Order: sequence, then structure tokens, then C-alpha cells
Amino acid sequence: MQHAGSKRLKHSRYISGFDGIRTIAVIGVIVYHLLPYSLQGGYLGVPIFFVVSGYLITDLLLQEYEQNGRIDVVSFYVRRMKRLYPALVTMVLTTAAYITLFQRSLFVSLKAIISTNLLYVYNWWEIGHGQSYFDRFNGESPFTHLWSLSIEGQFYAFWPLILVILLFMFKDRKPIFYSVLGLSVLSAIWMGYLYTGTAMTNRVYYGTDTRMFAILLGVALAFVWPATKLKSELNNRAKWLLNGAGLVSLAILLIMFFTMSGQSSLTYHGGMFFFTFLSTILVATVAHPASFMNQLFTNRIFDWVGSRSYGIYLYQFPIMIFYEAKVTNIAAHPVFNALMETVLILIASDLSYRYLERPLRHYDYGQLPGLIKQFFRSPKTFGWQRYAVIPAILVTGVALFGAVTSPTHSEANDSALQTNIKHNQKQAASSNKAALKKQREAAKKAAAEKKHEEAWKKVKLSAHQQELVKTYGLTKRQYVQAKDLSVTAIGDSVMVDVSKDVRQVIPNTYVSAGVGRQIWQAPKQIESLKAQGALANTVVVNLGTNSPMTNSQIDQVIHMIGPNRRIYWVNTHVPTRNWETSVNTTIANAAKRYPNVTLVDWHGLSKNHKDWFYTDNVHPNPTGNRNYTRLLVQQLTDSDSSQKQ
Repeated sequence: MQHAGSKRLKHSRYISGFDGIRTIAVIGVIVYHLLPYSLQGGYLGVPIFFVVSGYLITDLLLQEYEQNGRIDVVSFYVRRMKRLYPALVTMVLTTAAYITLFQRSLFVSLKAIISTNLLYVYNWWEIGHGQSYFDRFNGESPFTHLWSLSIEGQFYAFWPLILVILLFMFKDRKPIFYSVLGLSVLSAIWMGYLYTGTAMTNRVYYGTDTRMFAILLGVALAFVWPATKLKSELNNRAKWLLNGAGLVSLAILLIMFFTMSGQSSLTYHGGMFFFTFLSTILVATVAHPASFMNQLFTNRIFDWVGSRSYGIYLYQFPIMIFYEAKVTNIAAHPVFNALMETVLILIASDLSYRYLERPLRHYDYGQLPGLIKQFFRSPKTFGWQRYAVIPAILVTGVALFGAVTSPTHSEANDSALQTNIKHNQKQAASSNKAALKKQREAAKKAAAEKKHEEAWKKVKLSAHQQELVKTYGLTKRQYVQAKDLSVTAIGDSVMVDVSKDVRQVIPNTYVSAGVGRQIWQAPKQIESLKAQGALANTVVVNLGTNSPMTNSQIDQVIHMIGPNRRIYWVNTHVPTRNWETSVNTTIANAAKRYPNVTLVDWHGLSKNHKDWFYTDNVHPNPTGNRNYTRLLVQQLTDSDSSQKQ
């Protein structure tokens, strides 16, 4: 994400193709965030950045040591601060100010967020306080992506000092190379060891120790592949081998961009390390002057994007999250909105590059006190630049005010939706125990006697039951049949929201639902339900609100539930997210592939009824809950739709 930058060296070499590598990496990250269902492995652009940073920084430091006989560590720190801090401080303070004024739903822990980012330890704060990098719905933070900048900041802070010590201890660089390479492998092994399931995702994804292998591979490469000592001429066989390695590694990397999910256990048990190793090979081939890979990655577009990749990465999350908070019909035009967000990101990063990053990279900050005095004495001498001072002061003031006044924990939200969800979650444990007991009793009763198909006609409803029939718009047959059904409901916060209404009509319902739940978390829940004997023959699934899903993910869930159970999958109403259509298509296709899966078309029923939802236009309000429950009961009790021919 950052250019290495260096003190002027007598013999140095600018590798233009690295801008192309940065472009590929930043495109992967941006597309993943904008259209995650299109590029599920786009998050892997970050390890590519790490490899490039590790290689460039180490190579330049080694060049400095060879040419000057020493490494000026203080000068290195000054260059890094000038390169990185202006844009980072601007982004953090501007985002904090915007949240303070306009996005109060994110107004929490601003003091900790600002301070940990400026100290480059934000990734460790994220482990204990932040949300999952892959949680795309539940209050996504505009700061989440800054975890990677903290890891790079820690590398910049310690590596020059460590390198000086190592170069003093070892005249031969081979021991250093093998030590660095060994630490890289240990870091990857440590990631796999710590990752024991989805609960550990934050720890291994954000941890410096578990992600350092990518930077260390780049560091190791610098010891055996110094940019200024590589031969510009090679024999044909060596050229073919070099170019072939570059093309093959690039091809596999692109395939993994499309296929390696961040929720897969394989990703953390060697998959990400393998991807990073291939990235190192690609970096090596681009760095070699005899390879055509540098030319392949060099053009005006790549140069433009690559030089602004730091800003693009930096400003992406705030722009996307603030844009999507204002445009509530993202799902109606996902590609158009993605393009609009991309344009805004490119504009912001270009302005940052032209007027902030590039001018301040070589600025002498020793002049600053004098300039401040001169400004207050004669502001007109500063021309148009004086008009930027007051907004900068105001933004800083608002951000600092927000940092001082924001709560350290999310304040209780007493909205009707939150109250309903919290109430339903509290009731879940006791209600599930009762439902499971009734399900077992119902199973024994069903085995002992087979009811006549018209038995519901003889049932006499109480006044309360008649009121329920009327409230939910059901027929007597539907209510009586639903009352005796044994159902297991698996879902996210939408299922939590509607669970009270569902239990009113289907009292033998065991609800396994949680706020923020995504489909990749379902297999663990299904295993737990099976172990408890709580997975009924009729299973209702409501997943897809919080993230996109792939065919393989939905297939896994269906296979785990089993072919002998009836599955009713409720599709999504989530117009505020661009994956709505993709998720609903995936569910519909699964219903066509599997004879035991029935689509419950909640999206089709509710799409023109905004009055059925709370202000987020995702979670049903009391009116929506009644309509949701009616649709579900109709599907469960309709003999024509509940059995596929």
C-alpha cells in the first residue's frame, strides 16, 4: 500500500512493474469490498502488499548499508512518517469528524480508534474490540481495513533496528536469510495452530504474529534477489524459466482471487501462505531486469493507480460505508453503485496524492512553527491555501471532541427493533427447552397413531386460538397443522426478530439464530443441533442477510441437514446490500437442485411493502413479522408446495 521511499542512493533502480502489482492487489481488495460475491478472495490483495513492502524496504536498506557503510535509522523513520502520516491522520480525523456529526450509529470508541491507529497498534485493538473483517452487515466500521497499516507500521518501527544488529552479528547473509525464512514459516504454522474455528478468525486475521509471514517472505527475497545485482541478460532457457514462473504464479494467484474464501479453514491452514509464496515468486520475476514481467506490469494506468494505491486503500472503507448508509437501494443497481463508489474513491485518492501526500513527502517540517506565526500575522500571503486552514482546524476540533465524548462501548439502543431482538434472544433458551420436549412428545404420539387427514376439522379452537388465526391471516387447517409441527429454525437477526411470532403459531419451534450470523457459520450450528437431538425433520433456514453465499456453501449446509429432512429456505429482503439478488438467485437455484428444499419467497412478498420494516428496511416490524409468519406457515402446511413431485 505504501511506496518504500529511500534516501538518495548512488546506485538504485526503480522497478515500475511494482506499481502494476500494487494495482492488481488494490483492485482485488476494492472489488471484494464492493462486490464480494464476484471476487471472494479479493482480500488476498493485502498479502501481496506485504510482500512488496518487505522486499522493497529491505532491499533499499541493504543498498544503503552497502553503499554508505551504515543505515541511517533516524532518517528512515523520518521518511516513513512523512510518507505515511499525513494521509493517515487526515483520513482518521476526517472520518471521526463525519461520524461525530452525521453517522452516530458508529459513534463508539473513537478515542481508542484514533490513538491506536496513530500508534500503529490498531490491529491488536481490533482483535479484542473490532468486528470480523468478513462481517459485511452488522455495523461495519470505516476503520476496519486499517489493521494492515498497523502491521506495516510495526514492521517499519522494528525491522531497521533488527537488521542493523543482524548485519553487525553476521558478515555472511545466508544465516539471516534462513532465519527470516524460518520465522516466516513459523508464523504461518502459528496461524494454522491458533485457528481452531470461526471464533478465532479475528485473532489470526489481525494478529501481527500470524500475518508477519507475508512481510518476512518479502524480506527473505531481498537477501537472495537484490534488485541492483540481478543480471540484465540471461540465456534463453533461464529467461523462459523466469517468465514461465511469473506467468504461472500470476495465473494461480488470479484463480485463488476467485476461489479462496476468507471463511474457509483451508485459508488459515496453509492456503494463505501458499498464496503469499506465489506472490513472492511474482514479485521476484517482476523485479528481475531480464524478465518481461516488469514490462507486462508497466503501463500508464497501472502507474497511475499504483502510485495512488496507498490513498485508494486508505479511503475505500469510509467512502463505501458512508455512501451505502445514504443510498438505501444498493441492491437495485449493485454494479452502478459499485462504479459510483469506485469513482469517489479514485477522486479522493487522487486529491490526496496531489495536494497532500506528494507535497508533504519532502516537506521540511522545521519550517512549520515559523509558517504558523506568519499565517496569523498575514494570512493573505498564503494565497488559496489559507482557505484550507479553517476547515482543517474545524475537522480536527470535531474529531477530537468526538474522541473525548464517544462511549467506549456501544450504547444501549432502545429502538423497537433492538428491544425486540434482545427480548427474543433472552427467551430463546427457555423456549427452546420447552419446544424440544414438545417435539419429542409429538414424535412419540405420531408414531403411535396416524391422524386422519381431515382430523383438523374436528378440532375446536379456543377464543385465543381464533384470535391468532385472525391475526396471522390463516385458515383453521393451516393453524391446526402448524400447531403440531416440529420445526428447527436456523437463521440470523431476522429470524431472531420474527421468532416470537413464529412461536405463536408454531409453538414446537426450536430457534437457533444469532445477530450477524452468516452462512459459513451454519455448519457448526447444525453439528451442535444434531448433537443435542434438536434438528427436527422440518428445518427452516433464514441466512443471507449478512453476507453473500456461494453454491458450495449452500450445498454444504443442505448436505449437513440431510436429504431426509424437509428444508424451507427463506430468501432475503436486504435492499441496502449489493448481494441481495445474488443471494436470492443462489437460494432459488439450490431449491431447483434439491428435491427436499423449498424456497420461501419472502423477498417477492415484501419487496413493495416498505411499511413492513423498521427504518433499516431489512428487519420486519410487527406488521412484517405477521406477514412473514403467515407466509412461512402457508408453505409448511400446504400439501402441494411442501412435497415436490
